[in-house]
Amino acid sequence: MKKVLAFCFLMAVVSVTFAQSPIHCLIKTSLGDIAIELYADKAPVTVANFMRYADKNAYQGSSFFRVCTPANEAGRKVKIQVIQGGNVPDSMMLDSIKIETTKQTGLLHKNGMLSMARSGPNSATSEFFICIGNQPALDYGGARNPDGQGFAAFGRVTRGMDVVKKIQAQKDTGQYLLKPVKIYRIKRFE
Repeated sequence: MKKVLAFCFLMAVVSVTFAQSPIHCLIKTSLGDIAIELYADKAPVTVANFMRYADKNAYQGSSFFRVCTPANEAGRKVKIQVIQGGNVPDSMMLDSIKIETTKQTGLLHKNGMLSMARSGPNSATSEFFICIGNQPALDYGGARNPDGQGFAAFGRVTRGMDVVKKIQAQKDTGQYLLKPVKIYRIKRFE
């Protein structure tokens, strides 16, 4: 019995330690580096999905290709500010994942948060976005997505918001960058 209790205690300590340790990655782009941390303890499905793409180098050669700015969102009822990237080749595409809503995770779309792009319920694959400023319309119950589920936040920028803003400031037409910003790679680091 003592061995079982000792094992249970050890597993609890390991679980708590793991839960408190975010995964750190670096997004290397043609305009500079963006350091991020990912919260696998709060959004395990979403983080695992993102890391499957990153670990198999699927993001290498992709880009940040879409920006939402005050100017190009002026005609929308619900306005946001984000940069979107992660357009991998079809040959590298994985199955879509179930959405982990902000109601489930507690991770809200604040300044610098990373979240998965999606077109409908449970449709996120490789593409992700980074929030510029607080974006509550992207949270569960927010008005940006008609189904009310919002988007799956899963990490945040720890360094490089100046690069994020530089990407957002590039010239676009209809929210799509005239010259997409290359993602050289996304790699985890300690």
